[in-house]
Amino acid sequence: MNILISIILIPAIAGTASYFIPSNKFRRWLWGSAAVIHLLLSVYVSFLIPHMQSISWIGMDALSALFLSLTSLLFMMVTIYGWGYVSREPAEQFADIETGGFLKNTPESIFTGSLLLFLAAMSLAILSRHFGLQWMAIEATTLASAPLIYYHQNRNSLAAAWRYLILCSVGIAVALMGIFFIGLAMPSGIKDLTLQALLLHASQLNHKWLQVAFILMLVGYGTKMGLAPMHNWLPDAHSESPSPVSALLSGALLNCAFLGVLRIQQVCSAGGIAAFGQELLILFGLISMGTAAIFLLGQVDYKRMLAYSSVEHMGILALGVGIGGLGIFGALLHAINHSIVKAMLFLTAGNIHYRFHTKVSSKITGLGKIMPITGLLWFAGFLAIVGTPPFGIFLSEFTILRAGIGQHLWLVIALFLVFLIVAFIGMAGVFIHMFFGRTDAHPYRENRGAVRPIIIFALLALVLGLWIPGWLTKTIQQAAILIGGVAN
Repeated sequence: MNILISIILIPAIAGTASYFIPSNKFRRWLWGSAAVIHLLLSVYVSFLIPHMQSISWIGMDALSALFLSLTSLLFMMVTIYGWGYVSREPAEQFADIETGGFLKNTPESIFTGSLLLFLAAMSLAILSRHFGLQWMAIEATTLASAPLIYYHQNRNSLAAAWRYLILCSVGIAVALMGIFFIGLAMPSGIKDLTLQALLLHASQLNHKWLQVAFILMLVGYGTKMGLAPMHNWLPDAHSESPSPVSALLSGALLNCAFLGVLRIQQVCSAGGIAAFGQELLILFGLISMGTAAIFLLGQVDYKRMLAYSSVEHMGILALGVGIGGLGIFGALLHAINHSIVKAMLFLTAGNIHYRFHTKVSSKITGLGKIMPITGLLWFAGFLAIVGTPPFGIFLSEFTILRAGIGQHLWLVIALFLVFLIVAFIGMAGVFIHMFFGRTDAHPYRENRGAVRPIIIFALLALVLGLWIPGWLTKTIQQAAILIGGVAN
């Protein structure tokens, strides 16, 4: 238990200290040290020792292990990239003089401190075994990440940060109402909202109140997860954030909200009303995929395009869990693949933006010639995110497809494939123009530190499409069983 608390406290303490450390060099050392320790501890408790089941408010199971290790890995790679990012692109150079800067020329200390507190809040959300504590942790992720979205200190980033704060806070308030209804669903005399207690008394839960709770929590956490039509904050926040922050928002934060949905579905499954939640998840999953597919057509801002792609893939996650059975295994595998590929793409987008100083895709051509390494990674990321074999997303999407076919959900499968095709068409034009377009510009000398973490992500995305390690398969199987799924 002390190890789990350390996983939360180490980045929290380091983040708080970062606000008061005047030396950028020492602050970056603290940032990197906290990231390394967090990753080592996360891997240790997730895979090297038995899962620490607990009836307390903090504990571990297969779902926690999956998302904690993934979040920590993403943060480590973002840290490696971020050291160079804050040196190359200090906040002051982007500030809008007319707005005066809401944070008055945000120093690197606020960026580093908020990033570490963001990691602490996400870790708490993942390790929480109490619905109230998990709710507070997910709300804390909003407060910790809002200053990161405003890093560039201009009108657009200010608007994006405020929209993020307001819409996500409203969504979280709706989720809180859902938790109140969980309390009403509990048997008389029992008001313990820990996951252990709810699963223990699942057969005694009032189904009507539990259904109301599920709806409210799906809408509330679905807002933070980016499910349409509650996704309005996501395109602005992801496109205006610094690239390392966008990578964490899309690759890690959305998973924390997804875990909140999985926990209430876990209770519904134990209570015998899994089908009720699954039907709603299929509905919201298809709505999200369809909405994203439409907005991806004709999208000119390549970071905004990646944001709408996140909306699409959150829909795929919801759809996989909604299909149930093997689909849950596919959804959890897809969460891993999407996080890796989307983090890869957002970091690559950061390198592109640093060279061209624009997010308008039509103004960027010839990436393959100007930035050979970044260009190749950009195009490889496109192939991966649209589900082209042999990348991992193809395997996870195919698993969800198999699950739907196995249950004869022909309309759902038809819409699933149509939306994937439309999304592919919308994204293909942008990537092909940016990579293959003609240019007279000379090759650009790329920063090695800025491409190394991206290369690691690319290799991971490729490996997971060819081979899933046994320990990872076992963890995903155990996590899927918790939600009523079956092993692959």
